Amino acid sequence: MSSVVNPQAPMKQGKILIVDDNEDILFTLKMLLRPLAEQVTTLDDPREMLPLLSRVRHDVVLLDMNFRRDAVSGREGFAWLEEILKLDPQAVVIFITAYSDTEKAVQAIKQGATDFIPKPWQNDKLLTTVSAALQLSFSRHEVTVLKEQKKTLEQRAEALATPAEPTRIIGESAAMQALLQTVRKCSDTDANLLLLGENGTGKDLLARYIYEQSPRHSKPYVAIDLGSIPEPLFESELFGYEKGAFTDARRSKPGRMEAAAGGTLFLNEIGNLSLPMQAKLLSVIEQRRASRLGSTTTYPVDVRLICATNTDLYAAIDRREFRQDLLYRINTIELRLPPLRERGDDLFLLADFFVQR
Repeated sequence: MSSVVNPQAPMKQGKILIVDDNEDILFTLKMLLRPLAEQVTTLDDPREMLPLLSRVRHDVVLLDMNFRRDAVSGREGFAWLEEILKLDPQAVVIFITAYSDTEKAVQAIKQGATDFIPKPWQNDKLLTTVSAALQLSFSRHEVTVLKEQKKTLEQRAEALATPAEPTRIIGESAAMQALLQTVRKCSDTDANLLLLGENGTGKDLLARYIYEQSPRHSKPYVAIDLGSIPEPLFESELFGYEKGAFTDARRSKPGRMEAAAGGTLFLNEIGNLSLPMQAKLLSVIEQRRASRLGSTTTYPVDVRLICATNTDLYAAIDRREFRQDLLYRINTIELRLPPLRERGDDLFLLADFFVQR
């Protein structure tokens, strides 16, 4: 084998799986490929491969073509390749074999392998091949993410296909007119809004009204009630997850943050967020990038954030239950919705509206 040559390698990211029955090969490849990926896993028994791949997505699989039972023909390697592609049709698989055979290489590519590396290999060529395979895997994954996002948006659009009346805010009281005057001033901006008020004051209605008046009205509006989501599911709901990120993650799924790309994200009952999730949300707001649970890559975040709560966040800060720096990020403009008891004759206007409905 030739001396190691360091090509212009991409940023260290991704997962590589090497499957070979030769422990010396496994050790050498792991050392050689460690600079390319953040995780390099080795297996000496191909029967352990499918259970692992079903739990954890790997960006590139280096697969020996011949194992103990069949030392020359490559039939075992082809059989395992077929099983891998059944599990994940987008899998990037590179065959490695001690028998350099052009015919087998062509057959491998036809059956779905990405490339073919003979043993003994040249280190610089192997590094270049695996680096290219990683980039291919990242590209395929990005396309898959975009398709999932498009599907999610299409499903939401289909659900909203029935023409709906524009959101109406009913109220002629001085308190409501003052609120609506402020709303008109901020609707054309991208400023993050914090809506404060008791239960039943119409925070979710006002959030949608602001969205409909904003320049982002043609983009998605995604609402999530954090008060109805169990704490362990906060992260996966907000940011999405990758296949294998946890026990029941049998497929990748975009989060609400991705689904709202270009539009508005409404986080109701934000006071329910745990401190660890507050820290993650703060990081996403500051960096405008997020990552799915179980992912090593990030995606851009382009949303107008509207948050709402009936919790006294300032008192929660004093109790060390809410981060002050997060509050400063989400309340660029703070709107307080008056309760009905402070809205005078609006009670009769609302009663008449609902009777007519």
